[in-house]
Amino acid sequence: MRLHQISPDKKALKNRKRIGRGPGSGYGRTSGRGHKGQKSRSGYSRKWGFEGGQMPLYRRIPKRGFKNTLFSKDYQIVNLKKINGLEENLIDPKILKEKGIIKKLSVPVKILSEGEIKKPYEIHAHKFSRKAKEKIEAGGGKAIEIGG
Repeated sequence: MRLHQISPDKKALKNRKRIGRGPGSGYGRTSGRGHKGQKSRSGYSRKWGFEGGQMPLYRRIPKRGFKNTLFSKDYQIVNLKKINGLEENLIDPKILKEKGIIKKLSVPVKILSEGEIKKPYEIHAHKFSRKAKEKIEAGGGKAIEIGG
């Protein structure tokens, strides 16, 4: 057997439906499109959201809010309860990455106030919530913001 002798199984091949080839074919006259109407015409394509001229749903519902996706900044969030268990006194994004608390160094870190601080930590992060800053300073530590 050679490459030019290989052919698919006879049952695997199906004849193409030949539309508009007379009444004997079973697909003559209206060519399987039913009778009249927009869908029976050539060049028909349904537009997204079109409801036959009725005001479409996406235009009937009131629009609300605003999302500033162009200038929004994403932060990796770290709560104080995660920091509380660490042995180091100086905590920065590199240490948080080593401990597996954050995933990327390229994304800025924000410290939130959930949990308590029992040790005086010096924490370096890109942002702090107001309450987190208060809790860190109340525990005898420092909250230092990194630029960037």
